[in-house]
Amino acid sequence: MLLSYFKIAFRNLVKNKVYSFINIGGLAVGMSVAILIGLWIYDELSYDKYHKNYESIAQIRSIGTDPNTGITRSGTALQFPIGTSLKNNYKHYFKNILLAFWVGDYTLSSVNEKYPKKGEFIDGEVIDMLSLKMLKGSAASLQDPHSIILSKSTADAIFGSVDPLNKNLKIDNRMDVVVRGVYEDLPKNNRFNEVQFFSPWALWVSSNDWVKSCENEWENSSFNVYVQTQPNISVEQANIALKDFYDKNAPKQIAEEWRKYNPGIFLYPMKQWHLYSEFKDGKVAGGRITFVWLFGIVGIFVLLLACINFMNLSTARSEKRAKEVGIRKAIGSIRVQLVQQFLSESFLVVLFAFALAVGLVLLSLPWFNNLADKDMSIPFTNPVFWAISIAFILFTAGLAGVYPAFYLSSFQPVKVLKGTFKLGRFASLPRKVLVVVQFTVSVVLIVGTIVVYQQIKHARNRPVGYNREGLIKVSLNDPNYQGKQDVIKTQLINTGMVKNMALSSSPMTEIWSNAGGYNWKGKDPELASDFAVINVTHDFGKLVDWKIIAGRDFSRAYATDSNAIIINETAAKYMGLKNPIGEFITNPDEGAGETWQIIGVVKDLVMQSPYDPVKRSFYFLDPKYVDVSQMIIKIKPTVSASEALPKIEAVFKEIVPSALFDYRFVDQEYGNKFSQEERIGKLASFFALLAILISCLGLFGLASFVAEQRTKEIGIRKVLGASIGSLWGMLSKDFVVLVVISSVVAAPIAYYFMNQWLEKYKYHTEISWWIFVLTGMGALGITLLTVSYQAIKAALMNPIKSLKTE
Repeated sequence: MLLSYFKIAFRNLVKNKVYSFINIGGLAVGMSVAILIGLWIYDELSYDKYHKNYESIAQIRSIGTDPNTGITRSGTALQFPIGTSLKNNYKHYFKNILLAFWVGDYTLSSVNEKYPKKGEFIDGEVIDMLSLKMLKGSAASLQDPHSIILSKSTADAIFGSVDPLNKNLKIDNRMDVVVRGVYEDLPKNNRFNEVQFFSPWALWVSSNDWVKSCENEWENSSFNVYVQTQPNISVEQANIALKDFYDKNAPKQIAEEWRKYNPGIFLYPMKQWHLYSEFKDGKVAGGRITFVWLFGIVGIFVLLLACINFMNLSTARSEKRAKEVGIRKAIGSIRVQLVQQFLSESFLVVLFAFALAVGLVLLSLPWFNNLADKDMSIPFTNPVFWAISIAFILFTAGLAGVYPAFYLSSFQPVKVLKGTFKLGRFASLPRKVLVVVQFTVSVVLIVGTIVVYQQIKHARNRPVGYNREGLIKVSLNDPNYQGKQDVIKTQLINTGMVKNMALSSSPMTEIWSNAGGYNWKGKDPELASDFAVINVTHDFGKLVDWKIIAGRDFSRAYATDSNAIIINETAAKYMGLKNPIGEFITNPDEGAGETWQIIGVVKDLVMQSPYDPVKRSFYFLDPKYVDVSQMIIKIKPTVSASEALPKIEAVFKEIVPSALFDYRFVDQEYGNKFSQEERIGKLASFFALLAILISCLGLFGLASFVAEQRTKEIGIRKVLGASIGSLWGMLSKDFVVLVVISSVVAAPIAYYFMNQWLEKYKYHTEISWWIFVLTGMGALGITLLTVSYQAIKAALMNPIKSLKTE
């Protein structure tokens, strides 16, 4: 019985090739999208699960409330003594407590070769905590303060086929280390994937005097702390134990001074790092989990669009199947058997579509991985994949086939065989509703895509307060740079390629330092006094072309500028200074107390996220190059970068031959800040395009069916003098009305969801009315193009041929 069902189903597919192509092709596209999205969601949900201790690993975050504004903030930059206090007083709650510095760019030197690599200085227990798979060495490989462990790919890049164990390396030409281990490369969906080497925290402390000075310093928040809870301790229990941490562990004077901020620390579990990375009022407020839900819903709807095509075309062709149903019922078939017959047809269609979908996924996966910045593959060897695939096929077959099966099997055999069977005036209503659903989903996706790109454009066009053109950044991570900065500047200018050079303590696209404790005339004692701090040299402002809106720039003509300060306009507003020029800023926490005079106010420089407000900032002059580690070079606008870079590199190699010339274009680094939104926009565009394609396939099939159904009517109208244009309008009208309804329904839905998405950005665009008009007109145009072929083809048909059967 079952075999005969499939034979009949296969014959029907072969007999109706166009409809079979549309059904199988549409379902294959829909299923391939669902598979791609399923792989993407699985990759997102499995982030960091490489680590065996995934459930018990956490990062310590600080939290505090500004008493003046009531705003609560949270961050991962912590004081050195937090790690020490946890190790001394809370060891029974934590199996591992690791102090660490930020992942950064370093230069690894081997003999005469230099390699730019990302690394992290962290306590040696990191191997055990992160369950790194050591290919060489052991869990104790970082116990030696002068050790280093390399990722497999890094070890291969540096040493090739030579055994790297016990080989000597230098980090930044100032820290001597010995390779004690090689670990398996971490997967791409891992927080530590970019880390190419780990080295001991003790080495970082001993090699940096400023870090040593922070061992008992509660005012400097520059470090990270990771923990692993004991097997019998939950994150909630640990957080309860950490309540009132500062009152119990910080010096009494600091604890009392900070009490007004209600400071604290808490555990931020690894399972939230990737998907729940956004905070509001100090609490987790979402993150990439939003996109997981969003793309999951998109995948379901795109699959639904393909299923709607199947339902529409199956029910639209009901008159052609009516006699078959009537005869089957007349010779004894019961309704259950007919339902099984039609379900077997849908199952066969879905089975062919799934096979084609897998092929499409295999072909598109390299491109999709590049688009989504992933490293995904179809897990053919995983039994779970096949179990999910079978469930997926059955679900899709049921979704697409249940309605047609019950609809077609409900026909009355007497009416069908007498020739009195008519579908009725409302028979096409379900199909119209389904077409409206299809185009509503498509229009929502298109509007969403446009809004994403509008937001990116809005942020890109935001005034950044300086000129990025021609700027390159070089990190001075070699001690041999010290004392040679002026020589490098002179030689660079002498090449004729460089307009100017300056130095700063932070790159142009980041802020690396924040400090508090500042006072000024009229300051509210309750006002938070933390500011972004950037140390610069004399030519910095001129180099980046910042805009002075009051006062003047730093100048070598004023010896007193060593105690001068320039503030940004956000800082001026925050401090409540109507005329800030000439006012003094003090900080009693700076040794014996420091005083600076404000000499200028500059327009805000966007140095962090282009979607967030600019942070209040202080710019200090550092004429002796003590705290500046970033060299900013301005290439002349009349010179190309390809012409300038070799000559710039030659200067560096001549003056500091031990250093690696590793440069970055500032405009590229700024552009990287839009990468996530651009990726989302490209994915949304891809899914919207496929949704439209699937909808148009269905529309094409329905248009051809309507044209076929109304062939005789068209012939009569032509005989009576109807023009081709009027016939085209008659056949297109119903579809146009449906798409207009879809656009009207889609507008408020799209507005609601995209407005919710935009609200998470403090600096965002507004949703304009023209987006909905443009999208609606576009959908209308695509609809007319899709149905016009069949409409015009039917209108051009010779009426003699269409009427001769009567």
